[in-house]
Amino acid sequence: MARAQAGRSSDPAGWPIAAAMLQFPGTLPDGTTVQEQPAEGWARSLEEVADAGFDCVDPTDTWLRVADLSPDRQQELRDVLADVGLRVPALSTSRRSPVDPDHGEENMAYLHRAVDAAAGLGAEVVCIGFFRALLPEQQAAQWFWTAQGPLDPAPDEDPDTYRLAVDRVRELGRHAAENGLQLSLEMYEDTYLGTADGAVRMVTDVDLPEVGLNPDLGNLQRLHRPVERWTEMAAKVLPHTNFWHTKNYLRTEDATTGAISTAPSPLETGVMSYREMLATAVEHGFRGPMTCEHYGGDGLSVSARNRDYLRGLLGTRRVRRLLADG
Repeated sequence: MARAQAGRSSDPAGWPIAAAMLQFPGTLPDGTTVQEQPAEGWARSLEEVADAGFDCVDPTDTWLRVADLSPDRQQELRDVLADVGLRVPALSTSRRSPVDPDHGEENMAYLHRAVDAAAGLGAEVVCIGFFRALLPEQQAAQWFWTAQGPLDPAPDEDPDTYRLAVDRVRELGRHAAENGLQLSLEMYEDTYLGTADGAVRMVTDVDLPEVGLNPDLGNLQRLHRPVERWTEMAAKVLPHTNFWHTKNYLRTEDATTGAISTAPSPLETGVMSYREMLATAVEHGFRGPMTCEHYGGDGLSVSARNRDYLRGLLGTRRVRRLLADG
């Protein structure tokens, strides 16, 4: 089922494609945090995003927790964004599972604040997930996804926790709707959104038009373990898409030894075809913002390259026809 979304012009230049702030650390070299940083410091980082050709930014909360800023500091952020020429179409949260066994209530309060903060920034979407804080083994790894993280209990083995997850997402979805926003659920391994079937089950059980999926299949294709083929996953989840973290990975599977290796890549060179996925999503009614993410190296420059690639795909006659028909 297609998610109800605002209309989007067939002009690819007008589609909001944001830079994630993943490449900007939340802790500064002197040990202070971006949270404490004066607005001039925020401006220096955001100027880099604008200088890379972006007109949109997703102020990922690994960089700055907008939800925890005072009203005065939120106004400072809005002023900085206006000064550097950036807008915020989406606000992504990270590692704030609403059913975390130790911090679920605390995370729910934070996510409600994030909804209000996103509305104050003029966003269209708030993105949440069920992934939790990195374990020490993940923090020590070069790529955190190569070490085992926390696992959500299987819905059929722990139906009470699953029902709580559905209820809490529905609560957040209703809050988002009251603010004129949509809520997007980020796919991530070993959570209730860790498979295509699980993600579709969750969004179907929540059953709100304002709640859709962020089909961040890169989070799954990068795993050094067997996973469902991206084509099969995409066919299941793209009809439910209302926001998208776009990134890609090289993935090699050796059928003789079982060895699997992955590495981050630009969108057009990875294992997944965004040409096919984007057209399919648009055909199913996707008109939401996209955020470019990339790990390693000069992530901002790769994200800018990915933005241009996406705009090129949006400008193809194939996608333009789908937008005109939809």
